[in-house]
Amino acid sequence: MSKPTPDVYEQGKGMDAHNKVMREIRSRKEASYDPHEPTRVWLDEDNTPDGVKTSLTIILNTGGCRWARAGGCTMCGYVAESVDGGSVSHEALMDQIDVCLEHEAENGDEPAELIKIYTSGSFLDEREVGAESRRAIADTFADRDRMVVESLPDFADREKIADFTQHGLDTDVAIGLETATDRVRHDCVNKYFDFADFEDACAEAAAADDAAGDDAEAGIKAYLLMKPPFLTESEAVADMISSIERCADVDGCHTVSMNPCNVQRYTMVDELYFNDGYRPPWLWSVAHVLEQTADVDAIVVSDPVGHGSDRGPHNCGECDDLVQKAIKDFDLRQDPSVFEQVSCECELTWETVLERERSFNQPLTR
Repeated sequence: MSKPTPDVYEQGKGMDAHNKVMREIRSRKEASYDPHEPTRVWLDEDNTPDGVKTSLTIILNTGGCRWARAGGCTMCGYVAESVDGGSVSHEALMDQIDVCLEHEAENGDEPAELIKIYTSGSFLDEREVGAESRRAIADTFADRDRMVVESLPDFADREKIADFTQHGLDTDVAIGLETATDRVRHDCVNKYFDFADFEDACAEAAAADDAAGDDAEAGIKAYLLMKPPFLTESEAVADMISSIERCADVDGCHTVSMNPCNVQRYTMVDELYFNDGYRPPWLWSVAHVLEQTADVDAIVVSDPVGHGSDRGPHNCGECDDLVQKAIKDFDLRQDPSVFEQVSCECELTWETVLERERSFNQPLTR
């Protein structure tokens, strides 16, 4: 990968030291990707304000997140899967959509009700996905029920959201807020915006919702990061509970997705991990947070990617699949009693970590 450099828009944002390290790490990437093929596509089920729906998740292969080219988030390696060079043509993006539709036709019984589109950056940033492509994608999926697109709050405005709601599509903008605590977001994650900017994006979605009337709904899905680097396990748990509660109190935010951090290549977290300076969160921590926030006024879900592996959220190895199954069950039912069905001797170790781990001795266990 060519040496990443910030565009004018990103200059002066984030922590200079973090950005410098991240640009050097990202420059080690050597793989290249086909701009006519999506990064990933799969079928699943998701909980929405209208109930559980079948979903088609699409990760478009774009030029990647512009913030990542400036240095970017300490834990995010998705830019390493992006097309080198910074841009993908409209024709290539639509070829990727065709590939995803073929995958759906071959693997699904019927068209998915929910479409989720990610770019490893910001779908609403027109430097990644131009207005022509955004509107063509909206036209393509106009017959579905609901659309989720991912974006930084900067690019979430009512006009772009209206490209989808005008078709009668209920539309959610998924924002990688990571935490409601500005200090943690700035210093641990290296994201440049504040919680107030997230609130502004929620207001834009609410305005799009009002403009759509009874034809469609618009809202925000907050993505939070469980255990960014430089936090102990107990600090991460406390911050996550507080963040979920704060997000649920913001008008326009109807869903909170807690994403336990995993160790991705070409990231600062990866460097810390190999120098014994980071351990992904315990699955017990994920379950605890879900239990503690089950009564907030929002749907709260979690999808521990890479669960059970050393580089993903894990417990002792014996109970990981059972706890993961309970988390998935909670996502669909929102019933905290599912966690009463799982237990393991390693809970005592986890409780000890919460009690005794400090910033100078973390991680206390691997």
